[in-house]
Amino acid sequence: MSVLLLQLAGPLQSWGSSSRFARRGTEIAPTKSGVIGMLAAARGVRRGEPLTDLLGLEFGVRLDQPGQILRDFQTARSLDGRQSAPLTYRFYLSDAAFLGAVDGEPELLCDLAEALRRPRFPLYLGRRSCPPARPVSLGVHDGTLDDALTEWPWIAATWHRRRASRTVRLEIIRDAGPGEPVTETVPDEPVSFDPAHRQHTWRSVLRRHVDVTNDLAERAGVAEHDPLSLLGG
Repeated sequence: MSVLLLQLAGPLQSWGSSSRFARRGTEIAPTKSGVIGMLAAARGVRRGEPLTDLLGLEFGVRLDQPGQILRDFQTARSLDGRQSAPLTYRFYLSDAAFLGAVDGEPELLCDLAEALRRPRFPLYLGRRSCPPARPVSLGVHDGTLDDALTEWPWIAATWHRRRASRTVRLEIIRDAGPGEPVTETVPDEPVSFDPAHRQHTWRSVLRRHVDVTNDLAERAGVAEHDPLSLLGG
């Protein structure tokens, strides 16, 4: 099995799954539909064109640096100033970094990795105002999607890692496999991005946590905190 790893990091990200009208929210992590859309853009697939082989990809993400929720309040007026548009609230994740993983046929994954290095259309992290700050593709690697999200080194920013302890617990959100316990179902499985007939279906998701080693903690002098050590023994 092969996995394409993705580095999803930038000053701002916004991954909406149910935004409507004047309130545009964001999920706490990249959505499958958002990442599939980014891969389609990299290959030059237009919104009205079928997604074909991208629909069979499995997806997962690890929350390496969750970031902070940022709210942006926006208003607009007509050119003559006589009419005002509805007030809108747009929510973003600031200073976040995620490790994404896509599981599929090796030939397709290699094609996607090359497309991310030379994208046909601009890449963005959920919204067009959110370009990535680092190269997105981390290459194609052997193994399962779950193994990749568990074993890949922590990709949080250096300043973030220096503030953390030697062992950090990170959340993983991924497609649930056959027979696995389902944590929740979300309307995040893309079918079509056609503006006239946009379609998503339900996706079964598994959430779990993994402990990763922070190789910068010792250098920064961060001591492991054990409250029970005060009790002796």
